[in-house]
Amino acid sequence: MTGDFLRTPLSLKIAAFFFIAVTFFYFGKHWSDGYQQLVFFNTQRSDPDPNTTPVVSTSPNYAKSFNLSALIDQNRTQPVPENAPPPPQPEVSIEQLGIVNDNGTMSNEFEVGDFEPGMVDQWVNESQVEREGSSSDFELVRKKFGLCPREMSEYIPCLDNEDAIRKLPSTEKGERFERHCPEQGQGLNCLVPAPTGYRTPIPWPRSRDEVWFNNVPHTRLVEDKGGQNWISRDKDKFKFPGGGTQFIHGANEYLDHISKMIPEITFGRHIRVVLDVGCGVASFGAYLLSRNVVPMSIAPKDVHENQIQFALERGVPAMAAAFATRRLLYPSQAFDLVHCSRCRINWTRDDGILLLEVNRMIRAGGYFVWAAQPVYKHEEVLEEQWEEMLNLTTRLCWNFLKKDGYIAVWQKPSDNSCYRNREAGTKPPLCDPSDDPDSVWYVDLKACISELPNNGYGANVTEWPARLQAPPDRLQSIKLDAFESRSELFKAESRYWKEIIASYVRALHWKKIRLRNIMDMRAGFGGFAAALIEQNFESWVMNVVPVSGPNTLPVIYDRGLMGVMHDWCEAFDTYPRTYDLLHAANLLSVERKRCNVSSIMLEMDRILRPGGHVYIRDSLEIMDELQEIAKAIGWHVMLRDTEEGPHASYRVLVGEKHLLRS
Repeated sequence: MTGDFLRTPLSLKIAAFFFIAVTFFYFGKHWSDGYQQLVFFNTQRSDPDPNTTPVVSTSPNYAKSFNLSALIDQNRTQPVPENAPPPPQPEVSIEQLGIVNDNGTMSNEFEVGDFEPGMVDQWVNESQVEREGSSSDFELVRKKFGLCPREMSEYIPCLDNEDAIRKLPSTEKGERFERHCPEQGQGLNCLVPAPTGYRTPIPWPRSRDEVWFNNVPHTRLVEDKGGQNWISRDKDKFKFPGGGTQFIHGANEYLDHISKMIPEITFGRHIRVVLDVGCGVASFGAYLLSRNVVPMSIAPKDVHENQIQFALERGVPAMAAAFATRRLLYPSQAFDLVHCSRCRINWTRDDGILLLEVNRMIRAGGYFVWAAQPVYKHEEVLEEQWEEMLNLTTRLCWNFLKKDGYIAVWQKPSDNSCYRNREAGTKPPLCDPSDDPDSVWYVDLKACISELPNNGYGANVTEWPARLQAPPDRLQSIKLDAFESRSELFKAESRYWKEIIASYVRALHWKKIRLRNIMDMRAGFGGFAAALIEQNFESWVMNVVPVSGPNTLPVIYDRGLMGVMHDWCEAFDTYPRTYDLLHAANLLSVERKRCNVSSIMLEMDRILRPGGHVYIRDSLEIMDELQEIAKAIGWHVMLRDTEEGPHASYRVLVGEKHLLRS
């Protein structure tokens, strides 16, 4: 047929094409009469740039209809009367953001805090399981975990185990404030609820100075410490003036005082990681953060049990810990400075065993700052305590630097020469050479001096910020089953996390979500935390080193970061709702060989804030199980490919926690 058409005369071809064109024009015009026309225009500057390409855009009049006759009449030039005043200038429209107040006017005085409706889930308790598969081969899949009773809203499993505490043979040395975890299988099996009226936490840096009352609804500290400039209540908020028992003029003035006393104490340079013992509401740590210092604020869950909860709600690094009978969960030579301001610890009891623990944790050449009544009061009992402190620190080879007002400062030696030159029989003795000062998990305190490494490891860290990326000496002492050099592994991990964090920022918009309190649940050398610092996040990271792997904590501290040893088969020593992001890389596939994965994820949910996020990077083979558990917990989850693509054996499970209400 096509061939017949081609053999027709030229005149008929032209006539046929003309007929088709007219037909399309008629129907096109008919159909478009009821539709607005799409008009294009281009804008030309009065002084066009010859290097600029003209831009064609959609007309702002698109989809609008006009009475053209009326517009033409309006645009005809009208004569201007003589002596007519100039036309009024149009008002400049200023876009404002705010809310409409009770008077119907726009106000920018408003608070952000209430959860959006989409972030609140109504939760029906269904703590039951159902069977899947045949009778001979089935697995139990939980539909939903139920909400715990309201009175458990601040439950810390290993610190609130009243049954275990009642069975302790003695509590005179503070044993009740240490870890006493539920037996395996008897731990948390429900979702810890938020208190009534819980709101989205106030963002940093405002949270340094104020938090919502309903998020930490306790007034004990206000009643006990209101006159000491710690904390006050103002309507629906707690306010933090920045003071403390010993720094009534504010933490900033107090820090300046220390720097003037000892000019070698340069905060943010060689003083980078600090331990604040008996931290109160952590104002000392809060103001250290602005000086490029990472503080670890600790306090026991005692009569002022919400100190750590307030600190974390403010966005200050903190965890519950007590000087009692066991080593704290930090490595040797961890802290450049240890601070105690009225921390209510008898440092000289039991041959100074508690100060010996401080000595273990202070870096070679580091400082101990003590602000307490024995320093400055001249009562007989307090003067005796001061003399006991001087005697003990001398036997520890600490160099007493200065006492000024209510502050005293000592410096730890940089090597072992003083220890070895003491008189024979001097107490406390040196620890046995077989003692590992970095072994801390359920290890009892020892009334002996931990020697410093003869090779100087730990003492030779560079100043901040260079120390963040410099492979430290103690990297060589980490016990690793590796064929490559430790320095190469260190650098490779840093590059790896730098690329991943950059991809999270690009693809997952991490700069737009709340990321203040972050935990890396399997920290390695701290590369994840280092990458966040290089991306200039306003966040801090609790680097957790699991007991199931190599102890890399010394390297983390030598980098100017902080962290803690932990066993993820047990609960972490922090309050519920204290972290904005939990990051777990290659953790759950390892720990599932030792304990129940659902118990770990329930613990993750306990310490995660509503509105917080979970990132689990792990093998593809366990992702189905993790998704089932996550849905039973109530997380809103998504499975994403890693940077290696869809054929990689790893995936990233991204979860978001909503506020659950029954």
